[in-house]
Amino acid sequence: MSRGFVREEDQEEIPLVPPRADLPEGVTNYMTPVGMDELLAERQGLISERETLDISSEKEKRIAVNFINAKLQLLNNRIATAKIIDLKRQPQKEVRFGALVTLKIGSDAKLQKFQIVGVDEADISKGKISFISPIAKILTNKKVGEKAVLKLAATDRVFEIIDINYTLV
Repeated sequence: MSRGFVREEDQEEIPLVPPRADLPEGVTNYMTPVGMDELLAERQGLISERETLDISSEKEKRIAVNFINAKLQLLNNRIATAKIIDLKRQPQKEVRFGALVTLKIGSDAKLQKFQIVGVDEADISKGKISFISPIAKILTNKKVGEKAVLKLAATDRVFEIIDINYTLV
């Protein structure tokens, strides 16, 4: 039946699902073991939420289930394409994926720590930056004592590598 013959109130809303963190086309979906555990827990949480929906309206319940299913589809794609990196096999004296890097930024005396992680794991409030971020890119392959320069519009920001660690956080 043509959409022209359907009453407006009978048409279901198509749920708008926010996209997952951006992973450019053709870029490998690297992930730490902790990141994979987080995604698996997120998937289980969505499945549980879908199973325990307590909505009396059949239409609202269908919309909620469609929304959760759409989120699950995006999540399952990320899980399926993930390449988990064994941090113990990374070169321990160089900054690579998974490294927890202690940095001195510019003339700031306070040291900062960042771990280079997958796009779904990145959370700056936890000190986790995506491996595709500009900072991660300039730090990659550097060693303790080396400096990396991030060119900004107004100035350059210098990062000195103080320590490299591959401890899971």
